[in-house]
This record gives sequence, structure tokens and C-alpha cells, in this order.
Amino acid sequence: MMTKIKMHRKSYLIGMLALLVVFSCVPTQKAIRDADTEVPEHYQNESSDTTNVATVQWKNFFSDSKLVALIDTALANNQELHIMLQQIAMANNEVKVRKGEYLPFVNVYAGAEVEKVGEYTRNGAVEQQLNIREGEEFPEPLTDFSVGLDVSWELDVWKKLRNGKKAAVLEYLSTIEGKNFMVTNMVSEIANSYYELLALDNQLSIIEQNLEIQKNALEMVKLQKQAARATQLAVRRFEAEVFKNQSNKFEIRQQIVETENTINFLLGRYPQAIDRDTSDFIDRPIDSIEAGLPAQLLANRPDIKQAEYELEASKLNVQIAKANFYPSIGIKAGIGLQAFKTKYLTHTPESLLYSLVGDVVSPLINRNAIKAEYNNANSRQLQAVFEYEKAILNGYIEVANTLSDINNLKANYDLKAKQVDAMTEAIDLSIQLFKSARAEYTEVLLTQREALDSKLEIIETKRDQFLANVKIYQALGGGWN
Repeated sequence: MMTKIKMHRKSYLIGMLALLVVFSCVPTQKAIRDADTEVPEHYQNESSDTTNVATVQWKNFFSDSKLVALIDTALANNQELHIMLQQIAMANNEVKVRKGEYLPFVNVYAGAEVEKVGEYTRNGAVEQQLNIREGEEFPEPLTDFSVGLDVSWELDVWKKLRNGKKAAVLEYLSTIEGKNFMVTNMVSEIANSYYELLALDNQLSIIEQNLEIQKNALEMVKLQKQAARATQLAVRRFEAEVFKNQSNKFEIRQQIVETENTINFLLGRYPQAIDRDTSDFIDRPIDSIEAGLPAQLLANRPDIKQAEYELEASKLNVQIAKANFYPSIGIKAGIGLQAFKTKYLTHTPESLLYSLVGDVVSPLINRNAIKAEYNNANSRQLQAVFEYEKAILNGYIEVANTLSDINNLKANYDLKAKQVDAMTEAIDLSIQLFKSARAEYTEVLLTQREALDSKLEIIETKRDQFLANVKIYQALGGGWN
């Protein structure tokens, strides 16, 4: 009796020593670096007002009803957005998978088997000597029928499985923010292409108007030549200027086609004309923008929130990787009925069978793969920290650059408007002076060319003002709600 007690104590001591060895080999948790989320209190040369245009829904931000209709169509038909929605569905399913892993698995089974063993084998020799009942030979071939339930359950002592489920939830939330970021970019891209299209239409109109002026000037120079007041050189120079602007028309028309098809692609449809109104492009007012505070970027920008969810998930993945060093504890149980004839299956307790098994499994030797995965989890967590910090820094710089761009574009536009007025007046003056032989034809050509350039430039500046407003709306985190 004493010997058995000593053996039990010895085996218990060995088991405890083994557990101590296992736990002593678990690496110490590396310090998880917290992300630096501090940002300046306000943007440079901007007020500290908390009013933020990012909270405005995109349908209210864009006043052009035709643009709103295009964005609505894109949100319904864009293929890339539908692909992202399927990724969200898969991430949601992954949450369900992880949740099921820490719950018991219950399986039902039923089986039938027939076996014929050789007479000169161990089992065959036993069958020759045994009878199931007196006067009844052992069945040959032997059949076996069974039905029952079996249960397996891994006890989540170290919260490995629960942390896995939490990480999956964070990844799911990350994909939602990824979808929101895609919507923000898509709304901005459609708006940018739309304003680009309006600008091209207006540039085409300006070139056509300028062509009429140049054709009239060409006819005037031809009359001057007939009166011996101008040379053939002047005629050819004016003709060359007309041909140049006629060729520019075809370049702009090609750009219009490509811009329309860029919008059509985002709308998920084949090429067709884009419905738009370009009549008042130059006179359209530019809305003022309220940028709010830099700290609001953390709550408004989807890419920053996505990086934050990825960071939280990476922290949990470190815990999961560490739990791989600990023993896993499992329980298996089963209950059912088994007999060599189906009529005996309902005879209990003779046909009843059950089992209950508990096991503890822990890695002991050759754990390099587990250590490597743990180190990788720590490295991925640090990567996620830097990605989060980079997203915040990038968001702040984008807003700061665009706010500066908006202010400079406004001053630029005001000066270009004065330039256009001056050059428009200069065209009439140069023609009058040329008619009275007080100016050379080259001055008329140069004036017309500079006037055309100034008109095209002011259209581009107006376009850039619209694009800057779209950019600041996107940079502040608007457009997805």
C-alpha cells in the first residue's frame, strides 16, 4: 500500500515539474507600444471652432443635383464596392467561426460494419472457442451496428479562443471602415471627374469663341493685304493661329470622352453621355469650409478608424500567440448504443456504451515555430502602431495642405479674373490700333493668344477650387455617411 502511495506521489511530482518546465519556457510578454495619438490643437491660421463639414452628408454637401444622381448610381452599381461588401460578409462569417470554436462540438453518428477474420489468426482462434450464448456459435461474418452522440470541448482556460473571436470582431469592424474609406474615395473621385468635365466643356466653349475672333481677324488681315497694308506673312501667321486652335478643340474633345468614361466606369456601366449643366460654371459660388479641430480626425476619417481596429486586433493576436505556449485542456465524451444485431440495439443496459476522456497537451520540445509566430505577432503589433500613427499624421497633413490650397486658390482666382478683364479689353484695342496702322499684326496675334490663355487658366483655377473643396471634405473624413 505504501509503495502505491509513493508511486502516486512520484508521478504527481513529475507532472508538477513538467508543468514548471513548460511555464518557465514561456517568453515574457514584450512591452506593447502605445500609439501616439497627440495632434496639434488646431490647424495653422485656422480658428478653434468645432464645426466640421465632415459631419455633413454627401447629398447635402454637393448642391448639383446631376452630380448627386451620378454618385447615387455609383453606390448602387460599382463593382469594386460590391467586392468589398463580400469581404465584409466573409469577415462576419469569420466571427461566427471563431465564436463556435470555444463552444462544445456535438456530433451524432451511426455506423454499420461487417467483418470476416481468418481462422488462423488471433481473433479467429478466439471466435472458435467462444459462444455468445449456450448452443449458439459466434456469428460469421460478424456485423456491428452503432448509433450515438460524441462531444468534444477545448476548455478556453487561457482565453486563446475568446481572444480569437474578439480579434475577428475587430477585423470585421476594420473591413466596415475599409468600405467607408472606399466610399469616401469613390464619392471624391466622381466629383473630381465631374468638375473636370465641366471645366473641359467650358474650355471647349472658350476656344470656339476665340476661333470666331481669330477668323474675323484673319478676314481683316486679308483685306489689309488687298489694300497693300499687310503682307502675306501676316495672313499666314493668322491662318496658323486658327489651325492651332482648331486642333486644340479635338484634343479637348478626346479628354472629354475619356473623362466621361472614367465616370461611367465608376458607375459600373458602359460608355454613354454624362448628364451635366455647364452653363454657369465660372459664376458658381465656392462654399466656405469649416475644418473643425484636428482631434476630430480620429473619429471622422475611416482610414484612421480602420488602422485603430487593426491595432487592437494585433494586440489580441499577441495574446493568442503567447497562449500557444500553455497547455491545451480538452474533454471528450460519448454515449450510444452498439450491438452485432440491430434487434439488440434497444436492449439496455447491455448495448449501452459511454466514454469520458480528459487530456492536457502542451508543447515541450522543438517549439521554434511557436516562438517564431510569437515574435511575428509582436512585430505585427508594432507595425500596426506605426500604421496608425502614419494614418493620423497623413490625415493632418492632407487637411493642412488643402486648407492652404483653398486660401491661395481664392487669391489666385481674384487676380486671374482681373487679368481676363484686362486681356479681353486688350483684344479690342489691338484690333483697332491695327486697323489704324498704329500696331503690328504680331501684337494682335500675341494679344489674342494671351487672352485665350488667361481665359483657359481661370477655368482651370475655378476647377481647382471645386477640387480643393472636394479634397478637404474627403480629408476631413466626409463622404461615407
